Amino acid sequence: MIETIFDTDPGIDDAMALAFLARRPEFDLRGITTVLGNARIETVTRNALVLRQRFGLAAPVAKGAADTLRGRGDEEALHVHGANGLGDIVLPDGPFEGLDPRPAHHFIIDALRARPGAITLIAVGRLTNLALALRTAPEIVSIARGVVVMGGAFGFSGHTGNVRPHAEANISGDPEAADAVFTAGWPVTIVGLDVTEEVILDAGFLDRLGERGGADGAFLRDISRFYQRFHRERVGIDGIYGHDFLAVAVAMRPDLFETRRGTVRVVCEGAFDGRTVLTEGPGPCTVCIGVDARAILTLYAQTFGVAR
Repeated sequence: MIETIFDTDPGIDDAMALAFLARRPEFDLRGITTVLGNARIETVTRNALVLRQRFGLAAPVAKGAADTLRGRGDEEALHVHGANGLGDIVLPDGPFEGLDPRPAHHFIIDALRARPGAITLIAVGRLTNLALALRTAPEIVSIARGVVVMGGAFGFSGHTGNVRPHAEANISGDPEAADAVFTAGWPVTIVGLDVTEEVILDAGFLDRLGERGGADGAFLRDISRFYQRFHRERVGIDGIYGHDFLAVAVAMRPDLFETRRGTVRVVCEGAFDGRTVLTEGPGPCTVCIGVDARAILTLYAQTFGVAR
């Protein structure tokens, strides 16, 4: 059983990842922490509570960072995820249960201290909460089981940036936080665009998910329509990239990924601000450079009872 905290900024692909995690018996979800990114912190925290209720999760939600380490908190990806962050479908008004009173980074620290060596942090947004936890309690490096990050791009298979030619959105959104997490010394697995853009949930796949995947599948199909339009208009594919759910997949099925070990740094200034750089060799980071896309898609489909 993989005990985990899911650090997220829901976000359509975040919702698809959380639904996948919620249905996998391999995971024991201990908490959901939110961070600014796909929308402002109030919006993504509301979305996390909506998803907690919809997917029947017991894990609490802790509201996280509203600003990056640079003090930026006003950027939103409304053109990608919609004004409400979940494809502009109608969402329930609340009130919602399950909001923990602690700031997300304190929630993370307390959870790791309570279960030393047991909890894997899966982070699919900016890494601000993890960086704040490290600043507050550096000793968590020795008591986390590990960290999995969806972010970055290293140029394998021709994949580079998605917000700038050299930079991926989660890392570029708070490069200082990412650099702190990657260099802290704990084991970090990085799932970047090198593999997430190799996994495409095409229109047919999404339609089957909506038609045969029960209430959750229908919900995911509804929110994915906005995201699908963005991909069609901006990158020319009739589907969506896998992105965040691959961070969940690698935690349970690392055999489906090809990796390289080494040290990863993030450029934090100048023309290449937000760029991720891998130096291969001894180091705490495992970078995913290849993926069995067919097997990953089959795994996702089967999780919702949909034949691939």
